[in-house]
Amino acid sequence: MKIVIVRYNAGNVLSVKLALKRLGHTAVISDEPDELRAADRVIFPGQGEALSAMRYLREKGLDEVLRKLQQPVLGICLGLQLMAESSEENNAPGLGLIPGRVRRFPDTGKVPHMGWNNIRRLRGPLFDGVPENSYVYFVHGYYMECNPFMTAEGHYLCPFAASVQKDNFYAVQFHPEKSAATGERILHNFLTLT
Repeated sequence: MKIVIVRYNAGNVLSVKLALKRLGHTAVISDEPDELRAADRVIFPGQGEALSAMRYLREKGLDEVLRKLQQPVLGICLGLQLMAESSEENNAPGLGLIPGRVRRFPDTGKVPHMGWNNIRRLRGPLFDGVPENSYVYFVHGYYMECNPFMTAEGHYLCPFAASVQKDNFYAVQFHPEKSAATGERILHNFLTLT
């Protein structure tokens, strides 16, 4: 299986590659459109700022490539946020793969949301074998609003979409590569989608 991790000027790429290695898989890190098109699985991770990340994707032509992919694609953290239509973070446009807007957490508590938190209302193939209220690791100051494509809900200051899926596009706000056995199970489920 050919797994490509998207390189697009956003952090967290190496920890995803190492997590895949722990599961017995080798991944390529690339920003080459042909490599993404030829992959069996594409992982779109990221930590960073939405507007500059989108700028890099556009400069490389990766925004259009990502929109047209037919194989399973997994967005992680900023990858999920960039799949939305837009973000309040510097008023960034998104890829428009998942209807909805990304908003900043209210200033009524500590932002960013960082650390272990539970997820609930789990559904869909990513969560096969994952118990309700499992704990996963989050680091984010922005969140996607709850929407009809939500496959897991998180709560920090307000409810938010911890995971979404539309067609072949899957995304999680948390970091499966840092979420111990639960995260490994979610990555395994993504890699074994039929």
